[in-house]
Amino acid sequence: MMEKPIIGISMGDPFGNGPEITVKLLAGREIWEKCRPIVVGDRSCLVYAAAVAKKVYGAEVKIHAVGSVSEAFFQPGIIDVIDLALVPEDEIPDLCGGEGPGAFGRGPCALGGEAAFQYVVKLIRLAMDREIDGTVTNAISKEAINMAGHHYSGHTEIYAEYTGTSKYAMMLAHGDFRVIHVSTHVSLREACSRVRKDRVLEVIEIADRACRDIGIAEPRVAVAGLNPHCGEGGLFGREEIEEITPAIEAAVKEGINAIGPLPPDSVFSQAIGGWYDIVVCMYHDQGHIPVKTVGFVYDRTKKNWKAVEGINVTLGLPVIRVSVDHGTGYALAGTGTSNERSLANAVDYAAKLAENRNKMLHE
Repeated sequence: MMEKPIIGISMGDPFGNGPEITVKLLAGREIWEKCRPIVVGDRSCLVYAAAVAKKVYGAEVKIHAVGSVSEAFFQPGIIDVIDLALVPEDEIPDLCGGEGPGAFGRGPCALGGEAAFQYVVKLIRLAMDREIDGTVTNAISKEAINMAGHHYSGHTEIYAEYTGTSKYAMMLAHGDFRVIHVSTHVSLREACSRVRKDRVLEVIEIADRACRDIGIAEPRVAVAGLNPHCGEGGLFGREEIEEITPAIEAAVKEGINAIGPLPPDSVFSQAIGGWYDIVVCMYHDQGHIPVKTVGFVYDRTKKNWKAVEGINVTLGLPVIRVSVDHGTGYALAGTGTSNERSLANAVDYAAKLAENRNKMLHE
């Protein structure tokens, strides 16, 4: 019997809610049935977050600092952390603006950005060296990492550079509702110019392969249009005629069940209804809005988030990378109210991908 996969979890921005939701998740038992988790971050922040968890939830966990994966205990009730010691423990209250729950959310700063960036780089290196089977990332602040001098627009671009990957795409998922993007962190004006046959075909191919990797034998790949009503025969734009349709036709010739172009105002409800296994989206918000509308549920009466679910996967990399589908949560950090479900979803997804990959390697 194969051992459970080792999943590395980056702590995210040390002044966001990443430390807290990491502690909340690993304090439970459920995740340990799926993988062996190890955190890359700062012991100081996890100790602080554990104190919040104990005060708010009565959750008891021990923080075990290690220098390598081989030193990890992998025992429920103990959180193993590869401690990069970038945030001084004796300065945590001052750095966070005070003591106690509610004081953690300092906001974006160079110190937090540098730490968050180094956690991610370390995580990638562990995965590239095959010391861990998959990676999961908590949220970082793009503003903070740029303040620290690292000019990336997000995790995806960091992973691409440090793994030497040129062809990749971002997939979001909530349950069996999946979307993948032709472009992500660029202006809307530039996103439109990036809708080109070769790139659309590349993303269709990545989408088909991703679905097969998670066990879907015959993926149904829907391709959204860019313009209203898919351009209405060229009246509202010609991208569907000149770029998207030729990409779909090329994919079909390769044996991919690619369908479209389909009107963006209806394709997502169809996908949620089970018509398709994944939707190829032309730009960032076209895919992010429907997934977050389904996964982020706000309770009007209680005035808090009842659910914050969904995950973000970078496809095309030589390593497994899954992320939470929310931001740093500076305003919630340290209050004990942050929802860990998106992180739970991400770790679960990474564990499944790692199991499938390990099975293929041993067959």
